Amino acid sequence: MFRYRPERTRSHHPSDARAAHTARQRRAHHPDLSQLQGWKAMQKEADLPGSRWDEERRWALRMGLTGAESIEDKSIPTFARGELPHYAGINTFLKAPYAEDVLEVQHYDATVLGIPFDGGTTYRAGTRFGPQGVRKISALYTPYNYEIGVDLREQMTLCDAGDVFTIPANLEKSFDQISRAVSHVFSSGSLPIMIGGDHSIGFPCVRGIAECTSKKIGIVHFDRHADIQEKDLDERMHTTPWFHATNMPNVPAKNLVQVGIGGWQVPREAVKVARERETNIITMSDMERMGVDKTAEMALEMAWDGVDMVYMSFDIDSIDCGFVPGTGWPEPGGFLPREALALASKVAAEGICGMELVEVAPPYDTSEITALMGTRVIVDVLGAMVANGTLGKHRAHIDKPVTIPHGEFEGKRWSNAT
Repeated sequence: MFRYRPERTRSHHPSDARAAHTARQRRAHHPDLSQLQGWKAMQKEADLPGSRWDEERRWALRMGLTGAESIEDKSIPTFARGELPHYAGINTFLKAPYAEDVLEVQHYDATVLGIPFDGGTTYRAGTRFGPQGVRKISALYTPYNYEIGVDLREQMTLCDAGDVFTIPANLEKSFDQISRAVSHVFSSGSLPIMIGGDHSIGFPCVRGIAECTSKKIGIVHFDRHADIQEKDLDERMHTTPWFHATNMPNVPAKNLVQVGIGGWQVPREAVKVARERETNIITMSDMERMGVDKTAEMALEMAWDGVDMVYMSFDIDSIDCGFVPGTGWPEPGGFLPREALALASKVAAEGICGMELVEVAPPYDTSEITALMGTRVIVDVLGAMVANGTLGKHRAHIDKPVTIPHGEFEGKRWSNAT
């Protein structure tokens, strides 16, 4: 029977560890907790500001009235406003301010755009509800990440500009609307974060950025599918965005890096184009063999080679479908969630000029876990840029900003007004 022997136990707390002074007391299997990320993160939290959280609570009381007399916490309003409670309120992404006047996006570091379009799907539709699904479950999160010691509310500004008005069953008109919206946000200096929608939106999203700059753009694309054939079912469907994106003069095909490709859903037509254009494909097997760090290093090296900015495209189906059932083209054998988050964070840490999260299809989801995973990808990307000081890096390359006029109603006709 085990007997308690005080002389053979000691505290693992760092303050006690520093007091230990003999080799016997510092046995190898008793770690120094001050070297663990958990301890360091605990200390780092004390250095984070809290002024914006205080400001939000004052705003909530002003907008939502003071709470009932029986409420002891006097920061709780009568009407739910701001982050709390997580189960209430009108959901924007991460409960961020709604930029109803889209000219206001210029005042924010990053802007979320919903793109509710699934006219490019070739199997099962439903991603038009992706922006709604992601926004809804994003209410579950706080802006603070313990492990990396970042508070998005305190260290950056984020808004939600709502959804692009897409045109069901008309790819090209929807593409024009999407490019116009992305150009507006990018030209303002705010980082565009697009929530799809199927992957056909990749082309108009990149086009929207490319039209605002003379600089070159690389692409890091996480997916199980290559998405680079010219047409599918005689249209520019969700299997085609990178064919058309890399036709643009400032989006070189040699800087397209596709990570996670593989399985039984990669059309040979796409492989032929990838070979002809000399793009870069890192398969899931490659990633397993090299590991996350080396994969990210290689992807960054190829994407950034000779360009000025890098765009991130994250298809949720790059993750094994056991974790993300709510998608249009589920494929087994994809990333584990931790692998996907680590890769996206490492790519984002160098700075990106925009990102899209695509192929979240809530009608097929289970307990909102796919939408939750999509939310996590976005906040991890933002957190990585904040932690590494690269958020806003794209602004230096906006040398052809686009100005889009307001609309006015004149009698029975609509017109553009400057």
